[in-house]
Amino acid sequence: MPDSIPALLDAATADSPNSILWEFFDDGISATYAQVRDESLRYGALLASFGVERGDRVAVMLPNVPAMPLVWLGLGRIGGVMVPVNTRYSARELTFLIEDSGARLLLIHQECADVLKNCELNIDVYIVGSNDWSKRVRETMPGDCPAPEIHGQDLVNIQYTSGTTGLPKGCLLTHRYWLTTGMVNAWRDGRRFRRILATTPFSYMDPQWLLLMAVYQRATLVVGRKQSASKFARWLSEHRIEFCLFPEAASKQPPTSHDAENPVIRANIYGVRASVHAEIENRYGLTAREAFGMTEIGSGLFMPMEASGMTGSGSCGIASPFRETRIVDDEGNNVPDGEIGELLIRGPDIFLGYHANPTASAEALRDGWFHTGDLFWRDSRGYHFIVGRKKDMIRRSGENIACREVEGVLRDMAEIEEVALIPVCDELRGEEVKAYLVVQDGQLANEALIGQIVDYASQRLAAFKVPRYFEFIDIMPRTPSFKVAKAELVNARKDHRTGTFDRVENTWR
Repeated sequence: MPDSIPALLDAATADSPNSILWEFFDDGISATYAQVRDESLRYGALLASFGVERGDRVAVMLPNVPAMPLVWLGLGRIGGVMVPVNTRYSARELTFLIEDSGARLLLIHQECADVLKNCELNIDVYIVGSNDWSKRVRETMPGDCPAPEIHGQDLVNIQYTSGTTGLPKGCLLTHRYWLTTGMVNAWRDGRRFRRILATTPFSYMDPQWLLLMAVYQRATLVVGRKQSASKFARWLSEHRIEFCLFPEAASKQPPTSHDAENPVIRANIYGVRASVHAEIENRYGLTAREAFGMTEIGSGLFMPMEASGMTGSGSCGIASPFRETRIVDDEGNNVPDGEIGELLIRGPDIFLGYHANPTASAEALRDGWFHTGDLFWRDSRGYHFIVGRKKDMIRRSGENIACREVEGVLRDMAEIEEVALIPVCDELRGEEVKAYLVVQDGQLANEALIGQIVDYASQRLAAFKVPRYFEFIDIMPRTPSFKVAKAELVNARKDHRTGTFDRVENTWR
């Protein structure tokens, strides 16, 4: 395995200097391996000119443009650490990530710069895409890039992920973490993928490992600005994609004549309803296989391509290369095959822990095992089946939403006494967010108040975290320890859309 991410890129460039490494098709920009290597050196030199040194953290709030991976690669060369920021984050969320990570500067795209109007930041800020930024890049020479010795266990990301604490936690990720994740995805199928699609934001972990997967394969990463269910099938055909992460929402689009006109070899699917798995394969003429991963561990489980008999089973597969699994009860004892328990995973090059959060790190990492917080069972052949989440999370369109964070924001409103969030099943999004509300004495529980709540939340939360459904109740159910008894709320009715105000449809259901 290479010593570092830059070492992997350098070796690939020596092999295939004139091959195309990436295509950003919305912007009409492509670059060869040699060009990307040179630009990564240029970005390393530029960041060093800003005063970034080994171990310094840089917050990066960029959409899917070449500057995003180039900043990552440049930081990797000089020993810096990237703190990716979701471009949809509010001023409150951005400020939290910067303060919690200790970032010494922020790189933010001009398309996102309006968020700065509501921020009070005591760090340097550079607007990517501005004339000043373009001038700085042009005038920086690749040869000026520092060349410290980079090791596999050096930190390269503080990758924030939502957790049960309510606020995002920063996963400490090393060069070896990314090199291992990229290698596993590149070679576990024993296939060559020459064109790999990435349309989820680079602030997530997926496009980062997809890029390294492409570099291992000496392939081309095909990048879109935004995910689109309606355009996805056309992208597979037009861009001759051989590997992709297939969103279930794409299968809900009207059929077209070009649905199966693609060269896809493998499509990863995550949490797709078992009943539509075979339909996706037949309609799009591809092999779709489940997988399971987390920011903390990279690749955890995968379904082999040869396991055609598992199509529609709902299984996430077997342990990935370099990974072991256990399924345990609440006391940490292994449960027999077929019984439900928490999934534990261990192996080399998982995350080092959570930044500045030793309590959460100690809780998640025990005796070398990472506790996923997800409930699974395993059959006698080693296939794993997910049952649900042990932790208090809602997963909407692939986004993890920590209930406690949203509840904390809404509870800050003077009009609200108590709030509890639960997931509502949704065919398109997987899950939608519902808020149960107890209002303060004297407040009217009506549409006007819901409008105030939505406005308040929208200023403090990313749009995907703002609840869709609202229901007013008089008393919040409690456990004997006075915690909110969410199980009672969940079990109160079969269809949690009834009795609610749906702000998307703007109607009471």
